[in-house]
Amino acid sequence: MNQDLRREREAASFNPELLTHVLDGSPENTRRRREIENLILNDPDFQHEDLNFLTRSQRYEVAVRKSANMVKKMRDFGIADPEEIMWFKKVHLVNFVEPVGLNYSMFIPTLLNQGTTAQQEKWLLSSKGLQIIGTYAQTEMGHGTHLRGLETTATYDPETQEFILNSPTVTSIKWWPGGLGKTSNHAIVLAQLITKGKCYGLHAFIVPIREIGTHKPLPGITVGDIGPKFGYDEMDNGYLKMDNYRIPRENMLMKYAQVKPDGTYVKPVSNKLTYGTMVFVRSFLVGEAARSLSKACTIAIRYSAVRHQSEIKPGEPEPQILDFQTQQYKLFPLLATAYAFQFVGAYMKETYHRINEDIGHGDLSELPELHALTAGLKAFTSWTTNAAIEACRMACGGHGYSHCSGLPNIYVTFTPTCTFEGENTVMMLQTARFLMKSYDQVHSGKLVCGMVSYLNDLPTQRIQPQQVAVWPTVVDIDSPDSLTEAYKLRAARLVEIAAKNLQNEVIRRESKEVAWNLTSVDLVRASEAHCHYVVVKLFSEKLLKIQDKSIHTVLRNLCLLYCLYGISQKAGDFLQGSIMTESQITQVNQRIKELLTAVRPDAVALVDAFDFKDVTLGSVLGRYDGNVYEHLFEWAKKSPLNKAEVQKNCVFPPFEILHLNIKAERISELTPLRKLWNLLWLFQTLYLSNRFRRELGCSHSTQVFHFLNHLITVGHVHTYTKLEYCNTSLSHTST
Repeated sequence: MNQDLRREREAASFNPELLTHVLDGSPENTRRRREIENLILNDPDFQHEDLNFLTRSQRYEVAVRKSANMVKKMRDFGIADPEEIMWFKKVHLVNFVEPVGLNYSMFIPTLLNQGTTAQQEKWLLSSKGLQIIGTYAQTEMGHGTHLRGLETTATYDPETQEFILNSPTVTSIKWWPGGLGKTSNHAIVLAQLITKGKCYGLHAFIVPIREIGTHKPLPGITVGDIGPKFGYDEMDNGYLKMDNYRIPRENMLMKYAQVKPDGTYVKPVSNKLTYGTMVFVRSFLVGEAARSLSKACTIAIRYSAVRHQSEIKPGEPEPQILDFQTQQYKLFPLLATAYAFQFVGAYMKETYHRINEDIGHGDLSELPELHALTAGLKAFTSWTTNAAIEACRMACGGHGYSHCSGLPNIYVTFTPTCTFEGENTVMMLQTARFLMKSYDQVHSGKLVCGMVSYLNDLPTQRIQPQQVAVWPTVVDIDSPDSLTEAYKLRAARLVEIAAKNLQNEVIRRESKEVAWNLTSVDLVRASEAHCHYVVVKLFSEKLLKIQDKSIHTVLRNLCLLYCLYGISQKAGDFLQGSIMTESQITQVNQRIKELLTAVRPDAVALVDAFDFKDVTLGSVLGRYDGNVYEHLFEWAKKSPLNKAEVQKNCVFPPFEILHLNIKAERISELTPLRKLWNLLWLFQTLYLSNRFRRELGCSHSTQVFHFLNHLITVGHVHTYTKLEYCNTSLSHTST
């Protein structure tokens, strides 16, 4: 154990185990999670391949093998609870992306949400056992978030009682679905439903795409992998083109909307019922943002406690870089954000399951807010986390750039979240649409409930400038409740500004659509403020449920840090709304520095409480034992380039010249551009030859340059006439 980390843990003011129980929901959840993790780690069949040294094909093959083995092991261990499945997957897959992941995260949930009982009986058991491997094909080459723009068609033929699926244009080809390229044999395809000559919009269809057994694409199906990406190397994101491909009428998911055998369309009670899968995934992604940011913070903070650099006072030993205030300012607000998102993720999961149960009983009253909240929080948390992971990488200096840190993989695996399942700006605008409707309700005399209930106070709400001389004033910067109120006022103000600007543009432009576009920046700001308020509110409310005093104290410090750091970053909003004064903003910045000092002794214990196994963290820098440098060297030696002392099929130096014949040539007739080209070519190529430098008696590039310049000055240039390579390499000296 590294002595720095040992001292950090001994100096902590609280027991990390108790905080782990809070994050897991209960001590029993922690016990069961660890039990499942140990089942995997102690299993002789468990293998951990370092993905950093594998080719893309190898990564895909390993990921598929892990996925298949995972299903078998879960059966063997009797793991069926959704939460336990998630725990199992996180350790078993390590940091590999799962090619069959969409089968569980989207195919099966959509089947459960939109399929009839008969349809579930037909496909559910097979998809759980991976006889059917499903994916979710919504996004097309030409359209993604704009669902109404999707072009794939499903035209009903009443004579055969079949749907005819077509990709009518190149832009209508399904593009990006995970697992579509090589893994899946079925897909839930979203297509424009056409029956009796009328289009009824997007509906979901179960589409077989590969033959069971041979796994060959079926006639009428063109399917494949879209190629390398920024990350997700082991995921076969794919394309799907359909040409007059027929499926039975029963393959349309008909729990809500239906097409009768004669082609009659029966519309659903609410179109929003078909959004269930997207809402589920977006609520899940909030928790994934928390997990990814927690991993990044764990790596950066542990490494910062181990790394010693520079001097605070001349002549003193090099301090831990975690002792530098600038490093604390980089990392501790991100740590506070990770905890905030942990609690928001838990809230979203609970809320989704509660409202989904209400929907099952016919109560759709909370569905609009759930849709708006999942869209906005998905965008807010993923934008924040994406930037925070990169900040953690840079806080680790040069070593953070190495794949051994684990941070590049965390980043490239998480960053697609900003664009998949709804591009973030569009998600914010969807939230804004709900906020504008809620604002209109309030101004028509109706009350709104839920997270937007603060809008009920708008007609009487008047934010007064505060007295600078008295501190604290209306906003108590040491009170989470008071800070929550400040964030609420900010959200209300920005929602009102956006609503009034939208109303003015509607009057001016006489077009709601044009007005919406011209107000979209204000609308996104309003949504961001609303989501920020929700996060602050949920963090503050979580404190009320913490009974242990030491845990409450450390979480309260993090809550204050999260709130105050957000105010400092958005100071203009709080000043312009007269929510806070300039003097208070100064006090906020000073209080942030005090909180950095308060959090410092507990920083390592706070990331320990996330309870990541080294194998799932996947980082040399973030190891629990802190033995960074020894393992950094061992990791580097595993590089495939180090298998041979001299790399085959390479000659070093690469431009070694064995035979050089120099010929004087008049260049007075050459163009200036040609003269310059000759000079640059000679300088670049001949300088690489040790023999050339030895023959000229030159050892530095400046001497070569002056020599060549002299030749041009006197009207001659020495150009090569022959470059001959020999199979034997000259010995050379590095310069």
